[in-house]
Amino acid sequence: MRKKTATPLVNEQERSQMIQDLKVQELEWYKQKRKFKKYRRVRLSRSWVGDIFVVLVLVLFGSFSAYPLVYTISNSLKGLDEIFVFPPRLFPRNVTFRNFVDLFNLIGNTQIPISRYFINTLTITLFGTAGHVLLSSLCAYPLSKHRFPGRHLINQLVVYSLMFSAAVTAIPSYMIISWLGLIDTQLAIIIPAFGFTLGLFLMRQFMNVIPNELLEAAKIDGASEYQIFFRIVMPLVKPAWLTLIILLFQQLWGTDGGSYIFTENLKPLSYALSQIVAGGVARTGTAAAVTVIMLIVPISVFIFNQTKMLETMAHSGLK
Repeated sequence: MRKKTATPLVNEQERSQMIQDLKVQELEWYKQKRKFKKYRRVRLSRSWVGDIFVVLVLVLFGSFSAYPLVYTISNSLKGLDEIFVFPPRLFPRNVTFRNFVDLFNLIGNTQIPISRYFINTLTITLFGTAGHVLLSSLCAYPLSKHRFPGRHLINQLVVYSLMFSAAVTAIPSYMIISWLGLIDTQLAIIIPAFGFTLGLFLMRQFMNVIPNELLEAAKIDGASEYQIFFRIVMPLVKPAWLTLIILLFQQLWGTDGGSYIFTENLKPLSYALSQIVAGGVARTGTAAAVTVIMLIVPISVFIFNQTKMLETMAHSGLK
């Protein structure tokens, strides 16, 4: 008997047409994404009086937002006689860098080199941030683009977890870290950073914007799940994981080890600087200098990535 050959469900011509249609849809999606990135000025039907009013309101709220930062920088450039003047002045009359000189003199007299504290902070920040971005992205991808039992329940649990503050989960977190035997190690801060649920929520919300047709076209071309994730999904959600870097970098950069790290050689830079300025009222100016130094790196990271962060908030539905 002659064997029957299986008739393909889709012939070569129809397959080529499907691929062509998906590529056209992909091109249209890229055009729409490019439009979102452009800042378009919307001209409202208002008079020049309305324009002046809007500018005044923006300047007012912008001044309130910038005042704490300007006042902190100003205090770091004042002497003690100007810091305790009442009513306080916003700008110093006699600019001095004595506070920074005193700070570096105190740093030089510490038993452990300040470079050791800096390396500890850098290690905690880089490993904690990189691990969280990778883990949250890997978890958000199946929650957004795959269908499996319990997916909606997991999404709801992620949303509900955002309601709890760090103070509520402090005791359970300490107990878990203690059971794992990670007390007095830097992993006690790095590993909990991997479970920052806000990052998982942001990544999932941003991945929902990616059309499924784009991923199906990649599967037709023979791409595996890992290739789709690293070559298609991750480049498209770049604003989201840049936002995670900003948020978690600021959080880990200012950590002082808390009740997890007791060995002096393992403590981060924030702890060392807080101990230096804990000398009473005489070191008020030095404390202002410490605050400015701790703010330089997070603010720099935010300035370079602020447009990506605003784009992520616009697409994720957060305010």
